[in-house]
Amino acid sequence: MSADGLADLHLRCFGTHPRPWSAAEIEDLLASPLNFLLRVPHGFLIGRTVADEAELLTLAVSPEARRQGVARRLMQEFRATSQARGAAEAFLEVASDNGPAQALYLADGWVQAGRRRNYYAPGIDAILMRRIL
Repeated sequence: MSADGLADLHLRCFGTHPRPWSAAEIEDLLASPLNFLLRVPHGFLIGRTVADEAELLTLAVSPEARRQGVARRLMQEFRATSQARGAAEAFLEVASDNGPAQALYLADGWVQAGRRRNYYAPGIDAILMRRIL
């Protein structure tokens, strides 16, 4: 899938909240050796590792393929890739109004580590989560 295809899927998944990433932004992210892309049919994940920490930057699964294990598979690959790159723990941010994503992360062993008030929009906080790898 090209950067344009990834950007199109990101738009389909997130609409305008949070703002979807453009193909140019995705290309810029993937140009860094710190960042990595995981792709499966109907989804992708972009992560980053710096020293012994990983960050899940975005996870997108096409709406018609949700609740079929695609996100769980990407999360497993994220953990394995992050560990292979030397990470011992991982972090992510999720919108406070995104209950399905929060449920996925909690089921995968993530715990809430903080909160950024009104990060995505007024009344929509970023929930910071962490997981030991």
